[in-house]
Amino acid sequence: MSDQVTVDSILGPGGAISRRLAHYEPRQQQLDMAATVAEALGDNEFLVAEAGTGTGKSFAYLVPAILHATESQVVQRSQPDGAEESRPARVLISTHTISLQEQLMSKDIPLLNSVIPREFSAVLVKGRGNYLSLRRMNRAISKATSLLATDQQHQQLRAIKKWSEETSDGSLASLPIKPDSLVWDEVASDTGNCLRKACPHHKDCFYFRARRRAMNSQLMIVNHAMLFSDIALRRQGVALLPDYDAVILDECHTLEAVAGDHLGIRITSGQFEYLFDRLYNDRTQKGLLVEKDLKSLQQQVEQCRFAATNLFADILDWWESTGRKNGRVELPEIVDNPLSKPMESLAQALRRQADAQKNESDRKDFESSYDRTLALAGGLRQWLSQDLERSVYWVERTGSRRGGLDRVTLAASPIHVGEVLRKELFQSEMIKSVVMTSATLATGPDDNFAFYRSRIGLSGGMSLRVGSPFDYQLQAKLVILRGLPDPSRERQQFERALPQQIKRFLKQSDGHAFVLFTSYDLLRRCADALGAWLAEQQMQLFSQAGNQNRTQLLDAFRKSSRGVLFGTDSFWQGVDVPGEALTNVIITKLPFAVPDHPLLEARLDEIRAGGGNPFVEYQLPEAVIKFRQGFGRLIRTATDEGMVVVLDPRLETKPYGRMFVDSLPEMPIERVSANTGDSMSRHGTS
Repeated sequence: MSDQVTVDSILGPGGAISRRLAHYEPRQQQLDMAATVAEALGDNEFLVAEAGTGTGKSFAYLVPAILHATESQVVQRSQPDGAEESRPARVLISTHTISLQEQLMSKDIPLLNSVIPREFSAVLVKGRGNYLSLRRMNRAISKATSLLATDQQHQQLRAIKKWSEETSDGSLASLPIKPDSLVWDEVASDTGNCLRKACPHHKDCFYFRARRRAMNSQLMIVNHAMLFSDIALRRQGVALLPDYDAVILDECHTLEAVAGDHLGIRITSGQFEYLFDRLYNDRTQKGLLVEKDLKSLQQQVEQCRFAATNLFADILDWWESTGRKNGRVELPEIVDNPLSKPMESLAQALRRQADAQKNESDRKDFESSYDRTLALAGGLRQWLSQDLERSVYWVERTGSRRGGLDRVTLAASPIHVGEVLRKELFQSEMIKSVVMTSATLATGPDDNFAFYRSRIGLSGGMSLRVGSPFDYQLQAKLVILRGLPDPSRERQQFERALPQQIKRFLKQSDGHAFVLFTSYDLLRRCADALGAWLAEQQMQLFSQAGNQNRTQLLDAFRKSSRGVLFGTDSFWQGVDVPGEALTNVIITKLPFAVPDHPLLEARLDEIRAGGGNPFVEYQLPEAVIKFRQGFGRLIRTATDEGMVVVLDPRLETKPYGRMFVDSLPEMPIERVSANTGDSMSRHGTS
């Protein structure tokens, strides 16, 4: 039977899926991609594959992944004692967005499970902190008076107890309430606070149950953040996930950004405050040290708290004195460190308390606190001394807290993540094959994805580019506006002219529109300028500058009859609104990243230092990929129709404008004047 199961026998004409689904139409683009993914997995190769919208790329990698993982070959691993372990191959599939994970787990994989005549299991793997610990929950209930300060927190703990008796997975995502972070932190599964087999709940433990499922699975579904957390831990000799032999990265255009976030340092003033409050909160008289009446340790916590306040105040003073708006830190030891040493002393005292406890749960509470205290103290030392090589360091400041300092973040990231990815992903002994796919990877006619490869550190391997099966000539048109001021030279005049032009094109589509911005400030100003007019037209405005989160905005927009959604960064990609709800995408400005973020600034500096041109080699190709993402919001199915309107005149006035237009599928193009009212004039097609 197994010899007869092929990619074509599942996805092709007359195949298993077409026999199961009445209206299923095999797509050549999907078959081409599936065959190439199968080849890459079978030959232990690397593959970069761009698949246009509508290809059905999730099936194009899931089917070969399932067939690869269920073949008879096994992976041999040498054990420390010299023995060998045999097991079926395991494929890790990583996505950027939760919505794609949900699609894979709730729709795509169940369908494939029903049509592929082989046994296989797929699991969605979440971080440990997403799972409830029954032992810690019961302990939190017994110690609630010394841990929790408010009635609401006590109510939440009772709600979690009730839910724990009904839930099948014990995962935070299925908890019907959104608990206070302090409450969840007291009941969540935690490596440093785990009794493992000595725990009375070990058999029923939600986390270990999930872990066993992962160990026995052929497919593990994770997000990019978890994958890179696992890679970062493996560099230190430990692992977050069971071993995997092949990796498929969907939405891989986000790889550089996510890897940068997870392979560096990120410490916040809030983490210190939170740790100290869990040990001893002098305002509420709650915490671990209150319960045990450890007065001298409470004093040590207060000394650390005082030192932390001074340290973060000193860092902000340093920032003010530099006059640099972006907070980049180019030299080590910018301020003295009065905090790490007392924290390390506190950690040792917590360790001694742990050793003195007779009760195993009490011991674990102190051990966990010891680990957290030591890790934060060490992270602070590492950041101040700039231990990470070829990395950029910076300070961030967010919203003021009443009567206190701003929340301060100390961040560091590798300037070029490609070096880390090459070593940890492409040259890994464990990982034999890596498949990377997205709808937008190319920056022009380059079918080898030179720009993308240069950013992720991959020189060899296979490449594939398949177009979209959609008929853009019939389904879409590109409208290019001429005559507005240049946004780079005459920014204020350009931005003042935007509301009138947005209004003009919203009238034409009668709402049903996304308006995509490159900054929150501009979005907010345009929303203020157009709010009253939209209300008069009975077009409902959904603005990212309002109180709703991304999911709420999207749900409300999909249900509205004539909605208009104003969005920034996160709405340019990973958003799916098929049908009549969205027939117009207005791109206000070409999405060039402003080089004021320290990480981008450092990357551009590095290109410049190497004799390159940062605009041509980085900013322009990045902007083209993001532009293609924004364009891709419009046509999501074979029956969608609409227009994409670009208000930025640089598409026509700058030589590089052609790169943006040429990166799109062929379709009718209309060039219209900013001064011709509502009349549209056709100036040729492309």
